[in-house]
Amino acid sequence: MRVFIVEDSEVVRERLITMLSEIKGVEIVGEAENTVEAIKAIREQRPIVVILDLRLTAGNGIEVLKGLRQEQIPAMVIVLTNYPYPQYRKRCMDLGADYFFDKSTGFEKVSQVLKQLIRNS
Repeated sequence: MRVFIVEDSEVVRERLITMLSEIKGVEIVGEAENTVEAIKAIREQRPIVVILDLRLTAGNGIEVLKGLRQEQIPAMVIVLTNYPYPQYRKRCMDLGADYFFDKSTGFEKVSQVLKQLIRNS
């Protein structure tokens, strides 16, 4: 399963890569820390899953999500954020995010979702 990570924190990216590399069948195909870089690389890499932070060094995850949906890139989107406010959750889900997790309580849920997707495929 091809996974792309959009996250501005190098520490969080490394933690995600370490966690996900332990899952048989997951391949990290790229990473980005800003909106423009993310949309361009996702367009080229065509991942199955995008793990998306809302706050980025330039732009934000909502812009990335809008861009993916406008270009009809069919990747599943897992939002993983430190900003788990209801208005952000609603906005992301309305724009087509598949999951919305709080980094402080839902980090491991990303792994669980990917394992389930692999089992179901």
